[in-house]
Amino acid sequence: MRKLAHLLQTGEVSSTELVRRCLEQIKKTQPVINAFITVDEEGALAQAAQSDARRARGEALSPWDGIPLAIKDNISTQGLRTTCASRFLRNYTPLYDATVVERVKQAGLPILGKTNLDEFAMGSSTEYSSFGVTRNPHDVERVAGGSSGGSAAAVAAEQAPWSLGTDTGGSIRQPASFCGVVGLKPTYGRVSRYGVVALAPSLDQVGPMARTVEGAAVLFSLIAGTDSRDATSTGASPFQVPVWDPKVVQGLRVGVPEEFFSTGLQPEVEAAVRRSLQVLEEQGAVLQPISLATNQYAIDTYLTLVTAEASSCLARFDGVRYGERVAAEDSNTMFAKSRGAGFGPEVKRRIMLGTYVLSASHYEAYYEQAQRVRTLIKQDVARAFEEVDVIITPTTPSTAFRIGEKRSPLEMYLSDLYTATANLSGICALSLPCGYDSRGLPVGLQIMGNHFREELIFQVAHVVEESVERGAQREL
Repeated sequence: MRKLAHLLQTGEVSSTELVRRCLEQIKKTQPVINAFITVDEEGALAQAAQSDARRARGEALSPWDGIPLAIKDNISTQGLRTTCASRFLRNYTPLYDATVVERVKQAGLPILGKTNLDEFAMGSSTEYSSFGVTRNPHDVERVAGGSSGGSAAAVAAEQAPWSLGTDTGGSIRQPASFCGVVGLKPTYGRVSRYGVVALAPSLDQVGPMARTVEGAAVLFSLIAGTDSRDATSTGASPFQVPVWDPKVVQGLRVGVPEEFFSTGLQPEVEAAVRRSLQVLEEQGAVLQPISLATNQYAIDTYLTLVTAEASSCLARFDGVRYGERVAAEDSNTMFAKSRGAGFGPEVKRRIMLGTYVLSASHYEAYYEQAQRVRTLIKQDVARAFEEVDVIITPTTPSTAFRIGEKRSPLEMYLSDLYTATANLSGICALSLPCGYDSRGLPVGLQIMGNHFREELIFQVAHVVEESVERGAQREL
């Protein structure tokens, strides 16, 4: 990203040229990849022209002024439709920008458009989108992951240098792993959720996706920070892109949880992750076996809480306040018909499950019990970070699966097996490529850090990234 910034600063390339190149790549690959729901060609070119004019006057808003990006379509953008990949909102245009959109605009980043996702961010493959499945640029017969599949695929297909996604149980890291890009789930509260269509407010976070660790760190620095409009926003100090230091791993205590390297893990995924662990050890890190025994309950706990919160959050989509209305003879029938026609099957499934666990007869047995287990998971993670500085695991149990392969909802939910714990405990976690399997599909490595330790996990990720690049060069 620094190279692009340098080219813009020296005038060797203009923002308009960068945007046109992205738009050309989108036109070339969109019919197959389907990463975007809405492409704002006119708006992106207008913003690029404004950026070029600012640079000509010596008034660039930031070093990154003029570098375009893509935004997940559940993040509000003023004047640009925000569909959440749902028929219900196919014509909805917000009247305001989400805080993260305000901040990227303040940095001068032109917005190329809105990317595809599982409807209302409910899914792990972007197969649940009402606008069609997003395909993996590495193999178009395979999924791009989800729910931020469009954001990951747009970066991997070179349609955009970077993008914004959201992560509730792995929705940035899992597609980043499948598509071979870098994705960060920040510490809960480090990035404002204001203007993001909520799935599960106690779990949701906005985060960056980019082709490099540095690119993700730069974008994170632009969106992180406190926001009075988000009651869960923390008062953490602004994030600064670190000065990269390979010596940071010397003496670093790296936790390797045995539960993440057990039955069900694809052997090639395990091999690639362990190679990266070995590289860190060779550079001075101390690998320390640890146990996160409560991870076995993470998926059940996550699904109970996420469906309960989703049921509550989606109550507003009734054909009156939000969503397209289906005419009927009375209000109750209108509500039922509007929601029946507007929501897809996965959204309906989760609403029903959430309503069930929140019902008076099941509230204590399911919802309250899930909250108790969540506390145990948090305590387990906190104890681990008393012993280690970072925790490294595979991001996903396998590389990208084929479109239509996972027919059971439970199979799909298990895609978040290694990622949900970070959301439940509120810590930061990052996925980056660490190799490929025999089919040429990317393998993702997950680095988890304690609360507000984003700088540390970026530093460790940068060391891993450079070691992977050196290994690739040796193979050539």
